[in-house]
Amino acid sequence: QISDNWPGYSLDLFTYPQHYYGDLEYVLIPHGIIVDRTERLAKDIVQDIGDNDIVVLCVLKGGYKFCADLVEHIKNLSRNSERFISMKVDFVRLKSYHV
Repeated sequence: QISDNWPGYSLDLFTYPQHYYGDLEYVLIPHGIIVDRTERLAKDIVQDIGDNDIVVLCVLKGGYKFCADLVEHIKNLSRNSERFISMKVDFVRLKSYHV
């Protein structure tokens, strides 16, 4: 959990593209932690599905990178297991309206 008053990680700990210089103040969640958590989520999904196939529904456009990473981790787990995991990926695009 990240508390509301946590100052984040110092930018001196990371390398990031120069075009972000001046725009960033700190890093809340480093990329490596996100990758580790995505891998763990893939493992949890594979354990929970049992003998069922997977249908992945990706919300465009913001969720594409996360979805692609998650699907890749699930594929890797399938390759390294005794059971083939059948997976179908589909995409939706959503709009929000504010009244």
